[in-house]
Amino acid sequence: MFTGLVEGVGRVASVESRADVRRLRIDTDLGPLVQVGDSVSVSGVCLTVTTHDERGMTADIGPETARITTLGRIDVGHQVNLERSMRADGRFGGHFVQGHVDGLGLVQALRRDGDASWMTVGFPAGLAPYFIQKGAVTVDGISLTIAALHDGHFEVMIIPHTWASTNLPERRAGDPVNLECDMIGKYVVRSLEARR
Repeated sequence: MFTGLVEGVGRVASVESRADVRRLRIDTDLGPLVQVGDSVSVSGVCLTVTTHDERGMTADIGPETARITTLGRIDVGHQVNLERSMRADGRFGGHFVQGHVDGLGLVQALRRDGDASWMTVGFPAGLAPYFIQKGAVTVDGISLTIAALHDGHFEVMIIPHTWASTNLPERRAGDPVNLECDMIGKYVVRSLEARR
């Protein structure tokens, strides 16, 4: 379980293919703070730490994860948002994030608004029931609030701290992003569907 509050930005140092598995080496200051077997959100995808040292960590990406997330096309030099799993005795910010990507979104536009930024993200039609205006959404592991909801896309406003503390400055129109819908909303929709 995560919160969507990014702890740091890492950089992909290597990508090694082993049969159907891709092994990522990520340079990050979080290397000394994790252990083998820990769950870490990597741009919104829950991965397991396989090795770590003071310079970073490695994690494996299975075939399904490679197919349905941006990690299947990630390459050396790309920046990733990182968050360690939430401690049971820690403070809770953001929202409940599982690190289970529901689908790929597409950055449609980025624009400045004073010191803040706006991002427009297109989403697959099948995810539409899970979004509400002023509701939570996770974009590449970042907990954001949907400021405006339209047919097929939403807009989020990004404060300067979030912009500076994540990989968002690398994003461009046309880039794919990992989307995770609010977990509570998914349970509500599923419950209603089951009653029909």
